[in-house]
Amino acid sequence: MAPPVRALVFDAYGTLFDPFAVKTRAEELFPGNGAALSQLWRAKQLEYSWLRTLMGRYENFWKITEDALLFSCRALQLPDGEVERQQLMQVYLSLPAFPEVKPALEKLSAVPLSILSNGTPQMLDAVVAANGMTHFFQNIFSVDSVDFYKPRLEVYQQAVDGLGLPKESIGFVSSNFWDVAGATNFGFQTIWLNRNSAVPDELGVTPKAVTNSLRHLALLLRVAEMQ
Repeated sequence: MAPPVRALVFDAYGTLFDPFAVKTRAEELFPGNGAALSQLWRAKQLEYSWLRTLMGRYENFWKITEDALLFSCRALQLPDGEVERQQLMQVYLSLPAFPEVKPALEKLSAVPLSILSNGTPQMLDAVVAANGMTHFFQNIFSVDSVDFYKPRLEVYQQAVDGLGLPKESIGFVSSNFWDVAGATNFGFQTIWLNRNSAVPDELGVTPKAVTNSLRHLALLLRVAEMQ
C-alpha cells in the first residue's frame, strides 16, 4: 500500500493556468492566426526546454518563451516586432486559471499545497497573484534553482527538500503526461489531469490515478486513504 499523501504539488502551465489563453491576444494582433500561433508557441516552448537541458545550455523560462515566440512568428510569417512580442509575452504574467481550479483548491485546504514549475519565480509569482491564488500555496518551486528543466530528477527533488517529506508521500498533479512520467519515475504518487482524453505516451510508467478535472481531486485523495 502507498503511504498517505501528506502534501500536493502542482504543475503550473496547462494544469492550473491555461497557456493557450494567449490565443485571444494573438488573434487581435494577427487576425486568423491566433490558434496556430498559440499552438506552435507552446510546442516550441517545451521543445526548447528539453533541448537546452540535453545540451547543458540553460536559459530561464522567460527567455525560452520569448525565443519560442520569435521562432513561431517567423515560421508563420507573422510580424515579430518588439511591440507585438512584448504584448504577447505580458499575457504570460496573467494567464487565467482553469475554471475548476479555485474551487478545487479550496476543498484541499487541509493539505499543504505547492507549485513545481518550469516558470521563473517572477513569472509564477505574477500569474498566481493575478488569479488571486497566493494564499493557497505554501511553496512555489522553480527550475531556476537547479538550472534544469523537467523531467530531470533534480527538478522533482526540490519538492522533497523543500517540504521535508519522503517522495512517496508527495502527490504530484500535472496535465502533461511527460511531466507525470518524470514525476512517477522519480517516485511521487502521480495524478494525471487528462482534460482532453489524450492517449498516454508509451514511456513505461503508469500514474497512480487519472482524472479529467481537478474538482475530483479531493475525492480521489479520500478514496486513496480508505484503501
